[in-house]
Amino acid sequence: MRKHRSVAALVGAICSIATVAGPTGIAGAASQPQSLTFWVSTSSAQLQGWTAIAADYAKLTGTKINIVNIPYSGYTTKLRDAALAGSLPDVADVPSLDPVWVSKLIDLSSIAGNKSYHIYQSALVRDSAGHVLTIPSDITAAGMFINKSLFEKAHVSFPTNPAHTWTWTQFLAAADKVRKATGAKYDLVFDPSPARLRAFVYEFGGNYMHEGANGKFATTAGTYKALQLFKQMSNNVTMPNSVWLSGADPNALFKSGQVVAYWSGVWQTSDFAESITNFQWASVPTPAQPVQASDIEAGGLMVGFNNSSTEAPAAKKFLTWVYKPSTYAKLSSINGFLPVEGNLPIHYPFKSAAAQASFKLYKEEIALAAPISYYFGTAQQAWGLKGKSITTDPTVDQMDLYIQGKQSVQATVSNIIKGYDQQVGGA
Repeated sequence: MRKHRSVAALVGAICSIATVAGPTGIAGAASQPQSLTFWVSTSSAQLQGWTAIAADYAKLTGTKINIVNIPYSGYTTKLRDAALAGSLPDVADVPSLDPVWVSKLIDLSSIAGNKSYHIYQSALVRDSAGHVLTIPSDITAAGMFINKSLFEKAHVSFPTNPAHTWTWTQFLAAADKVRKATGAKYDLVFDPSPARLRAFVYEFGGNYMHEGANGKFATTAGTYKALQLFKQMSNNVTMPNSVWLSGADPNALFKSGQVVAYWSGVWQTSDFAESITNFQWASVPTPAQPVQASDIEAGGLMVGFNNSSTEAPAAKKFLTWVYKPSTYAKLSSINGFLPVEGNLPIHYPFKSAAAQASFKLYKEEIALAAPISYYFGTAQQAWGLKGKSITTDPTVDQMDLYIQGKQSVQATVSNIIKGYDQQVGGA
């Protein structure tokens, strides 16, 4: 169990936090405001964590945190409208950075650089002045799930320690053996997602589509190798074509019990803990061939806005407290977050042993993941700081054409690169 400090000690710690000037030169505040506004777009389940720590903060400081939960579909527009109207919230958990309001952000470098917080530096991006303007509220990672019942029925073993993982060659051989022994329908279902494909490519030593110093995207031999294997796997035996070509639901296919494994990500854990009752499931180490990697991105981006000389320092003080290990551990536990901080004792409320083991495994894998695992997540933040974003990722459409044999792997890669160059390329 994590150790709780006394209320008096926490109050003292919070009150001692120094106000640090941000990129706009904010000085110390004359007084603590009675309330701060916090915008977020989240589920009712994850709202509970934010509500709990907001209540704690109000008790400790007297500052009320007014949480506004905004529907995701209109969140970006609402933030833009608020910026244009001069009515931005004090704090927000946002899906991406927007050039309309990025100049209003508070520098969070003192939080990001606090060594006692153990925030993963690979998940952070600095602007041209060296400021950290956002810190992930949590992170997501790609990973492998298996139907444990089928493996046990087939008497096929699987790794449990990410430090001693399997290769894709070994995984596919094991999955094929399980399918044949149990009468399952497919070896694997694979999310129709650029992020999951990136993780797959990274594990073959490819860089997927990487932006060079000249602002142009390029790839490496490992990318071609991975994509060629992906097409071979899309044979309606190893993997069903219906997921990528016609929108079949991979989650539902896995839950049917007729699929040996599922390449998806940590967010499935909470769902599986509640919804899978007809078989035993497990998270297993991601294959490495030879690279141990994932696709690690922010689940959300925490920011503070420079609204006034009183509110901005107060917003930063609240954010400093949010990432304090004891506070952040509570938030992560309630919300089922994969934390952006290391060395953090988190006790998830899952009754499912498989879910508890899943989160433990993901945390272990992140510690071992190759740096390239963070590339695309941080690149998106960097593009946002420059006013750019990938609004239409060409990956799935181009891979569909490749799977159907309508174009070569070379044309597929070239077309994806062209789409990225057009949208976010340029030094």
